[in-house]
Amino acid sequence: MTDPVTSWHRLADGSVLLDGFHALKHALRFGAEVPVAVTTDRSAALALADDLAPDVRDALDALLTEVPEATYAALVPRPHPTAVAALAVRPSRAENLARLAHTGRRAPVVVLDNPRNLGNAGAVIRLAAGFGATGVVTTGTLDPWHPTVVRGGAGLHFATAVERLAVAELPPGPLFALDPDGEDIRGLKLPDDALLAFGSERSGLSGALRARADHLVALPMRPQVSSYNLATSVAMTLYHWSATGGTPA
Repeated sequence: MTDPVTSWHRLADGSVLLDGFHALKHALRFGAEVPVAVTTDRSAALALADDLAPDVRDALDALLTEVPEATYAALVPRPHPTAVAALAVRPSRAENLARLAHTGRRAPVVVLDNPRNLGNAGAVIRLAAGFGATGVVTTGTLDPWHPTVVRGGAGLHFATAVERLAVAELPPGPLFALDPDGEDIRGLKLPDDALLAFGSERSGLSGALRARADHLVALPMRPQVSSYNLATSVAMTLYHWSATGGTPA
């Protein structure tokens, strides 16, 4: 049997780090290939599974290897309170792009235009998965598969298509961009195949994204309040889509 620590070091550079019990749980639920998983306490991890995720308990039982605390701490950048970590195979980019570009999409694609905050990006991916969005696309330099983003997304990258693209490469579909000068979203019905675009936390929509937009849309906001948090804006917009006829998967 291959030593899990040896396997970890061999696979780490090309794999997705699943940081914590919940990230591993979600990845398994949505079909991730997980070649190695470790914990400092198998009994405690399996008890969590019995309590919170009995559907993946058997898979966790087969995967998890108990290692000393010092070994676990050396494998991860920041130990998780659940003391569980795993490596997963990143989904095929070609398959993700095909899902994003599919015509007749039944749920929107969320576009984060040049986002800056890794934690916010992870929170958006978690929201998108919860609403059954087709995917999350980022433009700019932020890597949506960065370990901090995956941690913030609680492993739900595997529940939706997550990729980084240039504005010119965005999938087809009517693009609704969130902007304070746009039309009040409460008067609109967002189509299922929409691209829902959100500007960066610092500078809003880029010129390229604004030029590509078919519609500018505004969220209701009290005067003199500058803006909402990015994840909050995405949540409000996806909720509006679902509440006005959208069909979450």
